[in-house]
This record gives sequence, C-alpha cells and structure tokens, in this order.
Amino acid sequence: MAELSYRTALVTGASSGLGRGMALWFARRGVKVYAAARRRENLEALANEARAANASVEPVELDVADADNTLARIRELDAACGGLDLIIANAGFGQETSGKRIKWDTVKKVIDVNVTGAAATLSAVLPQMVERKRGHVVGVASLAAFRGLPRNAAYSASKAFLHIFMESLRVDLRGTGVNVTCIYPGFVKSEMTAQNKFQMPFLLETEEAVELMAKAIVRGDAQYAFPWQMASVMGLLKQLPNAIFDAAMRKTR
Repeated sequence: MAELSYRTALVTGASSGLGRGMALWFARRGVKVYAAARRRENLEALANEARAANASVEPVELDVADADNTLARIRELDAACGGLDLIIANAGFGQETSGKRIKWDTVKKVIDVNVTGAAATLSAVLPQMVERKRGHVVGVASLAAFRGLPRNAAYSASKAFLHIFMESLRVDLRGTGVNVTCIYPGFVKSEMTAQNKFQMPFLLETEEAVELMAKAIVRGDAQYAFPWQMASVMGLLKQLPNAIFDAAMRKTR
C-alpha cells in the first residue's frame, strides 16, 4: 500500500465489529496494523486470520478508558515502529442514558471510552506526526453527534465532542502534512447495536460499512457520513427548530 503512504496503522476497538473489519481491510492491503482492544483472545484470532491471508496484524491489549496508559502505550508503539502513519480511534461504548433513569456509572463509562479514551488515542503522537510532516488521524463519531437523541444523552454528547474535536484538529493541522478525518456511521450490525430494542433504519452489514469507511479514509475525506439516507435524515433534523424537533422526538419514545 505504498502508494497510499501508510506503512503502519493503529486501530482501537479492534476485537469486533468495525474495528476488526478495518484492521483486516488495511492489513490485507499491505499495512502493518496494530490492533488494540481489551479482549486478547479476540485479537489473537484476528491476528491468525490476517496471517492466513499473508497480512500483518499485531495484537495490542489496551483499554482506552485508561487514558494515561493509552497515551504511554501508543507512544511506545510509535517509537518502536518508526512512526505510526495512521491512527483510527474507533473504540466506543453505547448504552441507554434516559434522563428519567440516568445512571452515573453508565454516563461515566461512555465518557471514559468515547471522550477521554478517543482524545487520548488521537492526541498521543500528534506532535510527532507534525514533526515528521506526515500522518493521518481518524475519529469514528456517529450520526448521533448531530442532535441529542432520546435516551442517548451520554452517547450523543460523546460523539458531538469527537465531531468538534476533530474539526478543530483539522483546522489547526492544515498545511502540516497531517490529515484529519471524522466518520459518522449510522446503524451498523455489531455487538453494540445488537442490544438495541428499537427499529434501526437503513441498518448496514459490518462488511459494507467497513468498505465505505476505509475508502473514505484512503481518499482523505475531512468528513464522511453514511449511509446517505440516514445522513440526510439527520441533516434535516439538525436544521429543525427545537420545538419541532422535541415534538418529533417525543413520538419515538
């Protein structure tokens, strides 16, 4: 994959779902991928699958909720491999946080993973990337970032943080040689969405979503929201006055 300038990549949340799929996608195209997640056995299975395809995936046992350890571990990897070219902050956690039944433990876990963990992952070696004048950081947000959705106060807010964080990084890093991409998936089949008890419109298979995301990264898109149908709906909701939005959302509860 030399023509794409990626020699090495780090993907968090790589033990299942989109993270696992992206780790394999890039590894199969010649990138040495450091696949990071908490579940070591899943990472070993991923590494074995990659090896069978003559691809290189190195398991990295990591819990991004531990921000200090995440920073230290990514910096170690960066130094050991001669510089990470691509970092994909994909690890995420979602669970219902209805305002009527909100639990601080759940809110804290969402923030620790989706906000603090993602920010630590993306910040870890940005100064080194700027110094090298090359690199690409990717944040996997969500279409839920565009408005505060019912029963999802913590999740929507955490993804809104990532949306703004990546936008500011993009502005700051323009002209440095470091690319910034923020991705906004809709509903994708995964362990996380499997717990949803509501209808998920325009639900995508994991493989299809991985292909769309990986190609957006390779293109160097600043932002990429998909599927287009759900992205269009969220775009319309974003423009609605609060009174109309609130009334529409009450019907979904």
